[in-house]
Amino acid sequence: MKWQGRQGSSNVRMSGGKAVGGGIGGIIIGLILWLVFGVNPMQALQTGQSMAGGGGTTTTEATDNSRDTQFVKVVLADTEAVWQQVFQEAGGTYKEPTLVLFNGRVNSACGGATAATGPFYCPGDETVYLDTSFFAEMRQNLGISGDQQGSGDAENAGKAGDFAQAYVIAHEVGHHVQTLLGISQKVNQARQQVGQAQGNDLSVRQELQADCFAGVWANRNEQRIQFLEAGDIDEAINAAGQIGDDRLAQASGRAVSPDSFTHGTSQQRVNWFTRGLKSGDIQSCDTFSGAL
Repeated sequence: MKWQGRQGSSNVRMSGGKAVGGGIGGIIIGLILWLVFGVNPMQALQTGQSMAGGGGTTTTEATDNSRDTQFVKVVLADTEAVWQQVFQEAGGTYKEPTLVLFNGRVNSACGGATAATGPFYCPGDETVYLDTSFFAEMRQNLGISGDQQGSGDAENAGKAGDFAQAYVIAHEVGHHVQTLLGISQKVNQARQQVGQAQGNDLSVRQELQADCFAGVWANRNEQRIQFLEAGDIDEAINAAGQIGDDRLAQASGRAVSPDSFTHGTSQQRVNWFTRGLKSGDIQSCDTFSGAL
């Protein structure tokens, strides 16, 4: 994946690790929302914390010049350029998300998280959260180490797996797009009215649509700047296949139970990413109609 030498996003932040908004101020605001406006208590507390402390973690603009930080900035900038174009074509305006890099633990408007949580998007503060160990874990766990390049030099070794990592970031930004389009809100409302199995099915459809949106981004970005290199698509497909619910269940020794899936099977994730990649059109990403 070609990314070096390009302008990065200014919306990447480094977590200061100091929790804010979880004190008495946030609790008081949450109680007011609950008692006066009838907001769900847990939602009221989260909203109160966000209002009192700006989302739960002190952050500063990422000035780190490490390779991984610069890579994240460039990928986020690419998503901004693509989705601004897509929204403009539809007569809308794209609101850029923030991406927070954290080390070990972070607080968000959606609650606390650790490195074990993995990359995630919080609609409460419209922010993507990414632990700094993410890159090393992907290279180790998904088998995308520099050795696969066969060159043996440090520069090419660092390039291995770039697009697989970009796919994951684009997937989380896809959740931001769902929030801007009102899709996430509708899914959350629908999940409150159905049972566990049906709720899980809605979650799967939401996640697969984010995969499809990641494919749309890759298609449009390739048209825009021709950033793909040989093997990049295979990297992303490999990554999508490795993180399917069925594959993860098998890897952990658990029974494969489709009713418990929340992200989709490996094949479904590959299929929907590929669909977005081939079409470059968000209209092709309707995972909520018909079979998956």
